[in-house]
Amino acid sequence: MYIENKLIKKQLSIWILFMFFLVSMIIIIGGLTRLTDSGLSITEWELFKGLIPPLNHEQMELYFELYKQIPEFKMQNFSMNLSEFKVIFWWEWSHRFIARIIGILYLIPLIYFTYILGFKKVKYLYLIFFLICFQGFIGWFMVSSGLTNRVDVSHFRLSMHLLLAFLILSLLLWNYLNFKVKKNISIKLNPILPLSFLILIFFQIIIGAFVSGMDAGKVYNSWPLMGNSYFPDDNNIKDLFKLSAFSDKYILSININNYL
Repeated sequence: MYIENKLIKKQLSIWILFMFFLVSMIIIIGGLTRLTDSGLSITEWELFKGLIPPLNHEQMELYFELYKQIPEFKMQNFSMNLSEFKVIFWWEWSHRFIARIIGILYLIPLIYFTYILGFKKVKYLYLIFFLICFQGFIGWFMVSSGLTNRVDVSHFRLSMHLLLAFLILSLLLWNYLNFKVKKNISIKLNPILPLSFLILIFFQIIIGAFVSGMDAGKVYNSWPLMGNSYFPDDNNIKDLFKLSAFSDKYILSININNYL
């Protein structure tokens, strides 16, 4: 999108790039939250209240008591004490706090640039804002799946959450380049190859989330063999083409990462 004012163009580019790094950071923190099994430590959404962390022992005890009501504590972490709970709590609280900061730091400059440039020139940036808001809902939709009948979140909802994060990241980069880089209309690139590569990357992200959500990566701890062969002998190749394969961690452990 062409913008005549170089100062505004520079400000816009810096802002989008800054949001790109913030989203990258929250993806990393989200991964660490998953690795530390911290995602279910806060059992309520607390859209606005959650901005303020527990300020005393009594408030932290309240969060711990709520955590004790869910299956993850009753069936898996029943021996956890308050000090151990604080570790997973602060990972999840940090993840949600940064998510809120991203929403605020995106909305305020968006309003400013809309006022300066007009809606037409920044209309695609509103799509990203909608996706950021929707990501908050998907995040809670994911967490809620682990609060009643299971000790972990749904791997399907986890994959939605991760995929949407990478979609937001990709759109931020696309818009940054759109504003920053001068287009050369004399150079034409066949879109089939880059699009195919992009689809493959997003597909691998989905499968990676399935593997993480079901702890399928722990099924085989040898590489490059899986057990005694490249294809595990406790499954058949035909099982890969069944819908049930998406919920079978023994099959999901067979993914591209194992052969890279």
